[in-house]
Amino acid sequence: MPSHLSADRPAAQPPGRGSVDALISQTRRLKGDVDAVRRDAAGEGSDHPRQRWQRALYDLALHQLSDLDEHLAQLRDGPLPTAAPESPAPGSLLSRVGSAEWNLLTDEASWSGELFQILGRDPAADPLTLDELPSLVVDEDRPRLTSMVTDCLIDARPIDGEFRIVRPGGDVRTVHMMGEPVLDTDGSTASMWAVLRDVSELRRSQRAVSETRDSLRHRQEAARSEHRLAVELQEAVLPPWRGSLRLPHRGTGALDLASQRLPASAHTMTGGDWYDALELTDGETLLSVGDLTGQGVGVTSNMTMLLGAVRGMAMAGARPGQLMAWLNQLLDATVQPALGSAVCCRYRPATRTLVWAQAGHPAPLLFRDGTGRTLNAPDGVLLGATSGAVYGQAEEPLHVGDLLLLHTDGLVPGHTGSAAANLLLGLAPRLAGNRTAEDCVRTVVEEFGQSEREDNACVLVARVMS
Repeated sequence: MPSHLSADRPAAQPPGRGSVDALISQTRRLKGDVDAVRRDAAGEGSDHPRQRWQRALYDLALHQLSDLDEHLAQLRDGPLPTAAPESPAPGSLLSRVGSAEWNLLTDEASWSGELFQILGRDPAADPLTLDELPSLVVDEDRPRLTSMVTDCLIDARPIDGEFRIVRPGGDVRTVHMMGEPVLDTDGSTASMWAVLRDVSELRRSQRAVSETRDSLRHRQEAARSEHRLAVELQEAVLPPWRGSLRLPHRGTGALDLASQRLPASAHTMTGGDWYDALELTDGETLLSVGDLTGQGVGVTSNMTMLLGAVRGMAMAGARPGQLMAWLNQLLDATVQPALGSAVCCRYRPATRTLVWAQAGHPAPLLFRDGTGRTLNAPDGVLLGATSGAVYGQAEEPLHVGDLLLLHTDGLVPGHTGSAAANLLLGLAPRLAGNRTAEDCVRTVVEEFGQSEREDNACVLVARVMS
């Protein structure tokens, strides 16, 4: 049925068949391209919310292109006769578009064959009048339909809205209606025409896209919230992640301390690497560096608990070797031991002596007079008869001007163990020219902090001041 605004205006002519065929060919080529991209994306096989959202969008785009193909074909071939409605293609989001005209002067109605099928009506039955049409609409949507029709007939406003209908058998469908008034020669409304289409599957697919997008957004928001919580926990109980570490002691053998934590390149959650510096009640200084497995709030909570245990045991007078043994027993007693590795040091300022022990962790590096070396490791882990593992500890005398560097694995991207230590020791001439511990940390970060890294890393520098 032609769309027109005036009864004396000639009906619009159908578009040329060749131009519509060209549009159909373009649509089918685009559909093939989209389908190829969708198959490539589906080959990843991921069930991540982002991938589910992308697949839903691909499916929606393909359905809409299929429907565009069908609508263009309908435009080319013209409307079906009233007595011969056809079913849409399987899986189509939009059925063929139906049309109707209601004559206000004669109270007659004229429906296309597609409209009978969309509304679930017998094509042999009489089409419904405007007064009868609301009988198909669910109760909640009747005021909306009434308002649209009234605005069209009284104020000559175009109709463009949706409502739900109940088809025979109780099937509820969503219908999109567009229409305009048809005016007679004196400007009065003589009739109203409209086109209707079933958009139930389209709206269902759009909801699927929206739901997967919301799921992805909620997941991202949860990750950001977890990250913020982890950072807050760290800021509450852990040392600052960069810069100078101020300790009260300023007498003989005082230490100038600085540190920094370097996050992984694609890091979105806080990881389990840590460093710590604490002046103990006996005047000695506790230095520790280590890492826990995992990331997020859980590992941050474990980290704070572990650091609290380390500090408590050190305050109670435990030497590094004994502290490592007790820490090992503590973690063995938990459901999920989380310690990856650690090194623990006690520095005695009165004699400038460092006592340290390690558990699977890189040994401290000592720089003196422009050269550097790795401290000799303590004796290996021994098995005690009753107390389990007994960790050996080593003692190292330090001199004024000495620089001690503690670090976690991953500080030198792509290198671990002795290879990473050798690269760090190669900075000895440059570190010798630095005046403060913070300058030394800056030198290390400038050298190794700009490269892509898979894991977090920490570095702690202590310089003997006097």
